[in-house]
Amino acid sequence: MVKKSLVALGAMLVLFPTMAFAAEGDGPSAATLDMGLNALWILVAAILVLLMQGGFILLETGSTRMKNAGHVAGKTIFTVGLVSLVYWAVGYGFAFGGDAGESLNKFIGIGNFFFDPTIVAQDGESFPSTIFFVFQLAFAAVSLSIAWGGFAERAKLSVYLIFTLVFGSVIYPIIAHWIWGGGFLAEDGAQDYAGSTVVHLTGAMAALAATILLKPRIGKYNKDGSANEILGHNQVFTSLAVLLLWVGWFGFNAGSAVAVGDGFFGYVAFTTQLGAAGGAVAALLISWLVKGKADIGVTLNGALAGLVAITASCAFVEPWAAVVIGLIAGVLVFFSQMFFEKIKADDPIAAMSVHGAAGIWGTAANGLFATPALVAQVGVGKEGLFYGGGGHQLWVQVESFVICGAFAFVASFIVLWVIKQIIGLRVTEEQEIIGLDLSEHGNYGYPEALKKSGTLNV
Repeated sequence: MVKKSLVALGAMLVLFPTMAFAAEGDGPSAATLDMGLNALWILVAAILVLLMQGGFILLETGSTRMKNAGHVAGKTIFTVGLVSLVYWAVGYGFAFGGDAGESLNKFIGIGNFFFDPTIVAQDGESFPSTIFFVFQLAFAAVSLSIAWGGFAERAKLSVYLIFTLVFGSVIYPIIAHWIWGGGFLAEDGAQDYAGSTVVHLTGAMAALAATILLKPRIGKYNKDGSANEILGHNQVFTSLAVLLLWVGWFGFNAGSAVAVGDGFFGYVAFTTQLGAAGGAVAALLISWLVKGKADIGVTLNGALAGLVAITASCAFVEPWAAVVIGLIAGVLVFFSQMFFEKIKADDPIAAMSVHGAAGIWGTAANGLFATPALVAQVGVGKEGLFYGGGGHQLWVQVESFVICGAFAFVASFIVLWVIKQIIGLRVTEEQEIIGLDLSEHGNYGYPEALKKSGTLNV
């Protein structure tokens, strides 16, 4: 028995050498080990969020026509690269710079432009600043990819380039600063744990501005106002996209704990799963009830809507409330899609419903369901209406999504309107019919399929 115990102890010391250092008294301190674990988790979470771009590629590709598939994929990679550069140069400084002074800092950050971090974490830091930058950059890239839903199948490639520069350097960072960077909404106690408003509503309002200015795709609406369904070419792609985004969301939400600590990030992941599940189930059931058929596309959007809605509240609500938030989001996204179809807002990816309507609901939900214990755990804001907090937190939540949503829409609309006046937003009718693969890139995403089909309008 003693022999077996010694062998086991020796094996553990080989596998976990820090135990040996601790025994000798000259190993890394507990603070250093905590910092290393925090850094490891945040980097893994950032990678998960960055991999969500694969989900956006498949979602937009599968939801649109084959003739635009290569354009969607290439455009996404290009804009992620471009937003990385402008966010490093300018955006991160506006979001998290701390040199603006007390008054100006309520509205914008100043500092950390062309971010030049220390090589390793400094004494007293919970994690290296380099890893925090990568994590926040991944969020900015997600918000930008959400916006592209309003541009799909008709915008010039040059418009993607110019809008990325402005969105990644100014529009998104300012909103991030207001809630996450110590701005005036943060001072008010706005609760948006991982970005229902900061990331999702911001991207959706940019998509709305683009949809209005670009106008619907050719053939979407008839002269009498009735709508034609323009089907995406691959529902398997869209289903796989939702799965990739769902998995990536654990980095999105649980990663926002930015610490391993007592394992609170596990609770965040737990409520995230419940919210997503509620959204998927509710969307399937409501579409089945109203349409008489269970709509797969609506179900997929319901899962995403549940994820978007729980993003603000995942750290503030009890499990039952997470389910309710997801269920309501699943129903909401169904009727929201019908509403935008009725007002002739051509949104091929349902960005305004999934990320806009659900983002608003998820942000407001904190004002109802946030519990005193979880508010104390996170240290932001107050408890919600149903837990004795009165209407204070609900008002703060409404204030945050109204102000941020309005700013994102107006700023995006102005930028796109100026672009429209100077170079135009939309490809020509001939280019749109041919498809953006050929007209913008000179090649097909599916070269064999399109050449054999004998038609480009697929």
